[in-house]
Amino acid sequence: RIGSATSAVINTRLQELVRLFKERTEKVKEKLIDPDVTSDDESPVPSPAAALVPPPGGELEGDKPSGGDHYCEMLCCTFKYRPWLDRLKSYQFPSSIDPLTNLMYVLWLFFVVMAWNWNCWLIPVRWAFPYQTPANIHCWLLVDYLCDLVYLLDILVFQTRLQFVQGGDIITDKKAMKENYLRSQRFKMDVLCLLPLDFFYFKVGVNPLLRFPRCLKYMAFFEFNNRLEAILTKAYIYRVIRTTAYLLYSLHVNSCLYYWASAYEGLGSTTWVYDGEGNSYIRCYYWAVKTLITIGGLPDPKTLFEIVFQLLNYFTGVFAFSVMIGQMRDVVGAATAGQTYYRSCMDSTIKYMNFYKIPKTVQNRVKTWYEYTWHSQGMLDESELLVQLPDKMRLDIAIDVNYNIVSKVALFQGCDRQMIFDMLKRLKSVVYLPNDYVCKKGEIGREMYIIQAGQVQVLGGPDGKSVLVTLKAGSVFGEISLLAAGGGNRRTANVIAHGFANLFILEKKDLNEILVHYPESQKLLRKKAKKMLKSNNKPKEEKGGPGDPLIIPPKADTPKLFKAALAATRRMGGKGPLGQLRWRLKELKAMQE
Repeated sequence: RIGSATSAVINTRLQELVRLFKERTEKVKEKLIDPDVTSDDESPVPSPAAALVPPPGGELEGDKPSGGDHYCEMLCCTFKYRPWLDRLKSYQFPSSIDPLTNLMYVLWLFFVVMAWNWNCWLIPVRWAFPYQTPANIHCWLLVDYLCDLVYLLDILVFQTRLQFVQGGDIITDKKAMKENYLRSQRFKMDVLCLLPLDFFYFKVGVNPLLRFPRCLKYMAFFEFNNRLEAILTKAYIYRVIRTTAYLLYSLHVNSCLYYWASAYEGLGSTTWVYDGEGNSYIRCYYWAVKTLITIGGLPDPKTLFEIVFQLLNYFTGVFAFSVMIGQMRDVVGAATAGQTYYRSCMDSTIKYMNFYKIPKTVQNRVKTWYEYTWHSQGMLDESELLVQLPDKMRLDIAIDVNYNIVSKVALFQGCDRQMIFDMLKRLKSVVYLPNDYVCKKGEIGREMYIIQAGQVQVLGGPDGKSVLVTLKAGSVFGEISLLAAGGGNRRTANVIAHGFANLFILEKKDLNEILVHYPESQKLLRKKAKKMLKSNNKPKEEKGGPGDPLIIPPKADTPKLFKAALAATRRMGGKGPLGQLRWRLKELKAMQE
């Protein structure tokens, strides 16, 4: 037993030694045949143990608890946290603010717009309706001056820190930003809206109309709309809400004017004016809705003042309501522009197929392709969306969308990263329906395929319908035809889509145009192509069945260098380690026979 175990160990080591000699011989031979082939040796990787060696001080730096850290014990775990007071103290207000991308500035604009809406909606109500009384005047004034404080902070803190573009450069200098704001029209309107007309309260009383200049801060409202629409994924919903708010505000102002006119004529003095019963605002708002929308059914005005007021209301109502309807139509039309384009393309295609009497089976597949493509990616052609962007921005989007998939492809691992980036811009996305032929055996291959989503099946066998393998997302096929320099560019199997499949296509001419600028990647891909062709053309070695009586597999041919060493040992008398190996080889040969 001991002798057989020793023989097995020696046999294993000899087989390993022979394999290493063969691999080295093949590499040297390949290097002599093709000088472009580079070494496959990888750069040495530092040992994990070296990273764990502690510094001379003793402990690892990451294991030392910092004296300023705070810990919170919860259940069985200890969490490190930072007190909110420390975070607040260490926070530094930015010296410059990017108005296009800074979300903090958008949040601040929200508070400014809320203060502006308070003035725009409540000043007419307090002026017309008897809601402001000496008993609650302090509450109204408190909110008024809080809104004024927001206006003042916007002028002193935020507007003077906004970056701007001058001569193509982004200006972040404090003095330059401040001077740019002081020269702008925005600054003049901001100063005008904070005119201190409140001092007239001491002479005429607390009249809300003296706060009317606060409504002139409309530029902040429009800026907030632009910034908010830029960050919303469905901006059309906000546009619909904003257009509805315009309509409600016009009705709100009209109801305030109607109550003022009724109070001027005398509440309940005629059948046209408000009679003073019920909730005054709700009843006046109801009258304003019927007037501006021109529903009719209103009492006829009696006096000249009432007739003129009603005529102006009708004219204003017709104009305002038509503007609102047109704006709402534009908002809804912009929101459904993509859907309208999809329906138009589909209707035109169906009309074309009916005109040429295309079979119904083909028409159904075309309709299925339209529906799946639209519902899966929200558009029919991705390239149309990016055609207006600069080349650098298209590359950034392509990296974010496709780089994770392409970087995992084994064929392109080790290639120049910039070459991968250039290749991303040449990829074309194509959707295949279930059982669609992606490529057929014998076709001339001019492109390769990368599976983005879905699965494809490789068919073969005597009937050409047996599933040889199923490829999933991230797999590549057709690369042999793409990289074949001479011959070998015909498809070797049928490939069909198993379900809906979204594939990236890279054409051969596009890859050749890219590789001209990356010779090292070209050599690497050429080497991989040769290995693929060699492995595909190499016949399969016959292996012994499970009932093979051989205990020790047949010994591989002894390399010539090893034979020369054994011959030299024999001439020296068979002494030393090589002599013992020579004796063991004879014994193993006898056992095999």
